Formats: sequence, C-alpha cells, structure tokens
Amino acid sequence: MPDEEALRQYWEAYQEWQRHLQALHQVLLGGQPVAPPRLKALLMREARAKERYEEARRRLLGLAPQE
Repeated sequence: MPDEEALRQYWEAYQEWQRHLQALHQVLLGGQPVAPPRLKALLMREARAKERYEEARRRLLGLAPQE
C-alpha cells in the first residue's frame, strides 16, 4: 500500500491536471473562442499540471524521478 502522503499528492495532481485539461478541451474541442495569448497560457498550464501529475504518479509507484 502506498504511503498516505504520496497518495494525497497523486490525487491532488491528478485532479489539477484534469481541471486544466478540461479547460483546454473546451477551447480545442468545444469551439470556445479564445485569444492566442490565452490559448498559449492554457497550453502551458495543462503541460505543467501534467508534469506534476506524472511526477506524483512515479512517486506513488515507487519509481525513481526522471532526470
């Protein structure tokens, strides 16, 4: 069983990534109009959130962090 802190961090990172991914999908797939600077910000937030999720996932699985 994973330790509680790693599990908490995983769930928080996953939920944050999903929020950012949902916002991005509203623009890319839902046709929500957005100015180019806002689109760039959405893309960057989603990418950073996914990386935090991936790091938390690796910790949860007991894998060494990527260099």
